[in-house]
Amino acid sequence: MKKLIIAAVAALSAGTALADEQAIKLKQAPGVDAVVNNCQACHSLAYIPMNSPFLKPAGWDAEVTKMIKVMGAPIDDGDAKTIADYLKKNYGG
Repeated sequence: MKKLIIAAVAALSAGTALADEQAIKLKQAPGVDAVVNNCQACHSLAYIPMNSPFLKPAGWDAEVTKMIKVMGAPIDDGDAKTIADYLKKNYGG
């Protein structure tokens, strides 16, 4: 019974945390769909505008490569190029 109560409290807490997250609106430009469809599957899109002051175009190339090669994101080469181009053009510092 104690485990059931703990699980219920944890589930309710997680729902509350998700409800507080604001929707992120990325710049509408060519490639935004590839970013949303691939990146949001693993993490919040908030990382994009949050990191944009720190990443120049080469940094975005490195981030996309890291997500694929280190983190294991299942992104094909065509989408990877589209994502990197979108990030560089719209959030390239």
